[in-house]
Amino acid sequence: MAIRSTQKLLGRLNKSINTSAAVITSTTESSSSVPNSPREKKSVAETSTTGKKRANDQILDLENGEKLFSSIKTSYLMKSLMNQYLVSYDPIVDMGIWVMKSRLMETMVFKSLILGVVKHTFYDHFCAGENLDEASKTLEGLWDVGLKGIMDYGLEDANDNFSCDRNLSEFLKTIESTKFLPPSSVSSACVKITAICPISLLKRVSDLLRWEHKDPSYHLPWKVDTFPMLCESSPFYHTLTRPNHLTSIEEHDLQQAHERLHELSEKCLEMNLPLLVDAEYSSVQPAIDYLTYSSMIKINRYEMPIVYGTIQAYLKDSKERLLLATEAAEKMGVKVGYKLVRGAYLSSELQLASSLGFASPIHGTIQGTHECYNECASIMLEKVANGTGAIVLATHNLDSGRVAATKAQELGLGKSNPKLQFAQLKGMADGLSFALKNAGFQVSKYLPYGPVDMVIPYLLRRAEENRGMLSTSTIDRELMKNEVLRRLKASIHLAK
Repeated sequence: MAIRSTQKLLGRLNKSINTSAAVITSTTESSSSVPNSPREKKSVAETSTTGKKRANDQILDLENGEKLFSSIKTSYLMKSLMNQYLVSYDPIVDMGIWVMKSRLMETMVFKSLILGVVKHTFYDHFCAGENLDEASKTLEGLWDVGLKGIMDYGLEDANDNFSCDRNLSEFLKTIESTKFLPPSSVSSACVKITAICPISLLKRVSDLLRWEHKDPSYHLPWKVDTFPMLCESSPFYHTLTRPNHLTSIEEHDLQQAHERLHELSEKCLEMNLPLLVDAEYSSVQPAIDYLTYSSMIKINRYEMPIVYGTIQAYLKDSKERLLLATEAAEKMGVKVGYKLVRGAYLSSELQLASSLGFASPIHGTIQGTHECYNECASIMLEKVANGTGAIVLATHNLDSGRVAATKAQELGLGKSNPKLQFAQLKGMADGLSFALKNAGFQVSKYLPYGPVDMVIPYLLRRAEENRGMLSTSTIDRELMKNEVLRRLKASIHLAK
């Protein structure tokens, strides 16, 4: 009964939004110049940049909402606002997480109703579609308004080689499909190592790599050349006792994982399409970096890097690991590419460390994370400038966007440089995306796609992230709300 009532409410909300949007759009589009109403208080952009240099503010224009969202329909803005308010309301998020993890999902009737509600709210907001055709249409819509797309088939953890091979086939189809899309509309493809290597094996390999770091005499016969994956400040509490060596079967499975990633990398090299390897939780990240770096060494021998790793700036060891890896890569003559993010596993990382009696691997304050992100971004922008690296700056933070844009300008980096990209998730930080695009930078939206039930783990992370300490959705909602109100006032003014 509660689910049916929720569906009816959502239906009424959608109908109301569409009706209101139609009225606003029909009146505002009849005039290209409408006087702006006097502002009664400072805009969110002004308050968020207090104390910053005026030169930084001039890089990105977040003041002019009319210009910022000029290519966006009012109906989209209003639906986006509705979904962002829903996902920011803790009781709704808590209930949604509980329901999607509960035994209700084992009952077909309830599962169908629940997925129906999810599809028309959070799924439509954060995801590009249920299949390649739908995702391609979403991407073409972004291309029409000046944004690119990062294609990602929403596969998560695999438990056996059969699943890994099946997932590899889907990833290859995604990469192959980009040749049928508008040229340059796809900036890169994504892969999760957890989808092409059994998760249990990644945990085993990570344990062995951690133990080897603590005891260099501990020989790993299967290990190939790579960059440093760990440093003195890395968390080692996952591996408290000496792990057993890999069995012959595990070594064979690890070699298969190498081959799957290499096949994907070779395909991307053939199509000149960067491949972004996603980061995961710290318990398996050393193995992910190991596989990623070994593929980098084989593939990234040309001017434009193809294989990109991911650095999560909320981890205390991220800057040190980045410096060690880039230094090693330069000595080997390998071009490094990174996607820089803040991190999306906040709750699970805190819970694991606490349960084992260790300090959190995450910075103690949000400001610490911001500072680390900006420092890592600066390091990689300098690598771009000297020709040894490439960076995808994935951020929803307005100040980080400004700082990076200013640094790029100071270094004389051309805004069309393919080695410098900005990125945001679909459904998040649209204001920042369009501000960066309007400033001339290359901007992409991360486009996960796949059946609703398959991408639920992704949706749960987005819900958690939107209400967590790393969230900037409040600012994005404020920017959108101000623009919707401006259009509404303009429509009323014209109707008089």
